[in-house]
Amino acid sequence: MTALATPAPPATGRPAGRPSPVRWLLRLHRPDLLAWAGLVIVLGTALFCVGGPLTDASAHAWRQIDACRTANCGYDQAAILRYKDWYGYTTYAVLAVPFLVAAWSGATLTSRELENGTAHLVWTQSVAPIRWLAAKLAVPAALITVGTGLLALLHHWAWSTGQGRIDTAKRWYDTGTFAANGTVPVALALAGLAIGALIGLVLPNSLAALVGSVFATGGLWGALSTATPHLWPTVTKVAALKRDGPSGSGISVSQGVLTSSGERIADAYCGSGTYASCQAAYDKLDAVSFYNDYHPQSHYWPLQLTASALVLAVTAALTVAAFRLLKRTTGAADGGKAATP
Repeated sequence: MTALATPAPPATGRPAGRPSPVRWLLRLHRPDLLAWAGLVIVLGTALFCVGGPLTDASAHAWRQIDACRTANCGYDQAAILRYKDWYGYTTYAVLAVPFLVAAWSGATLTSRELENGTAHLVWTQSVAPIRWLAAKLAVPAALITVGTGLLALLHHWAWSTGQGRIDTAKRWYDTGTFAANGTVPVALALAGLAIGALIGLVLPNSLAALVGSVFATGGLWGALSTATPHLWPTVTKVAALKRDGPSGSGISVSQGVLTSSGERIADAYCGSGTYASCQAAYDKLDAVSFYNDYHPQSHYWPLQLTASALVLAVTAALTVAAFRLLKRTTGAADGGKAATP
């Protein structure tokens, strides 16, 4: 009797029994994945509380203040302070996410495996260096984008619920609020991932890569904060010298006075022209009005998206640099074997 032939297993492009780079990565970094999920859940819950019960309690206290007509009126001051404190805590936490990503990426993503020799073993036995790095960047990038995007969305919602209801709520142009409210945190978190991976390849030492990644991400964040107001054309608003100062609410780029010939003199502010000393100072400058070059609230999304695009361009450049460095160091292309060190 003829034996039945056993069908050959489908080709997978890798030796049987060896996990794919993605499965291997998820298995290797399972504790980190659980920690990331826990961070997103805890911080997301805190943001939900800020935008829900804490905002409602603070808004109720402000209504009590508005209804107060005598010195004996009472209001819930603790609710106002509690909202203010927790809004600040959660804002700082969202802003810290890119730094946490950079620290993790620098300490564990590439440097640790190069430091203990695991990477070289993987390259010579199962996964080519380019595929190894591609998996190490692609999987965390997807998880970081989803998690950080959710936190930024919840922060924007928590902030918006207090607008018009809480007198001391942060304005859209507050530095921390602006940075945490939109797409910038997601772009910075992805930049932190790329920075950590690249520095980990350059410095195969976990501690050194961690410190370098955090400082590099901080430098990028500082440069972005300085550049953001200049990434989109400003609006100019002119006001009479009799006012208390330049008018226009938003992100100010330049303020000062205009002379009768149209010349601008920046930062030449004394106060309202109704004060004799200030008017005399303005007369010496031949000043006729205040000016303010600023970004109104309608510029919020153009600034956010332009800043995010700039950071993503930097991230792409860092990623390309990491792949080129790895290829030059190992002398192996995708599908080949790395040179044994």
